[in-house]
Amino acid sequence: MNRILLVEDDANFAFGIEYTLISEGYSVVVANTLSDARRELGSSAVNLILLDVNLPDGTGYEWCREIRASSQIPIIFLTALDEEANIVAGLDLGADDYMSKPIRTKELLSRMKAVLRRNQREKEDTDVLASGSIQVRVLEGTVLKNNRELTLTGLEYRLLLLFMKHPKQILTRTAILESLWDMGGEFVDDNTLSVHIRRLREKVEDDPAVPAYIVTVRGVGYKWNAEGAAR
Repeated sequence: MNRILLVEDDANFAFGIEYTLISEGYSVVVANTLSDARRELGSSAVNLILLDVNLPDGTGYEWCREIRASSQIPIIFLTALDEEANIVAGLDLGADDYMSKPIRTKELLSRMKAVLRRNQREKEDTDVLASGSIQVRVLEGTVLKNNRELTLTGLEYRLLLLFMKHPKQILTRTAILESLWDMGGEFVDDNTLSVHIRRLREKVEDDPAVPAYIVTVRGVGYKWNAEGAAR
């Protein structure tokens, strides 16, 4: 049974989400402050975090940043902040998804299943991927370049995994979105993909202006232009 940590200070909203998730077979723990959430996460295993942004003792953004410093546990923001800048900020910090209130429960359940399925698939994959100077330790969720750890957002990490698992293969933009989000890309703006590709290049390439790893195939998509190895 998947255990969900719901971090939300609105008691009525939390009760509704908790009731829905329990009805769907999830185990749910509710925390209404960041301090409670930290204690719950530290005391037992959690499969996914549903995280509000504005909380009594801080912001979900702060905690997301803390978590991503050491873990790739799935995180979905649930918040009334629906401006594009807020959404981009949440995703850039490493969140797996971002939903604006009011929440449509069927959509939430669908997104949760996609994130959990993707996370499980990544855990079952090979332990280490290596290509050139880049190494991904999948079970640890860490990325090294020339044996120095890189700090990637959640989306950048998944992009890198996708590329390195398909070396020398051309991936269309549509295929990338479908693979990342498991649902045909409905929940991500295609226009932001180029931004995430650029940021990933800035971290893995020696010269992002002349990429050796992530190359653009004009009019088609991208490919990881180096041989890969798994172990």
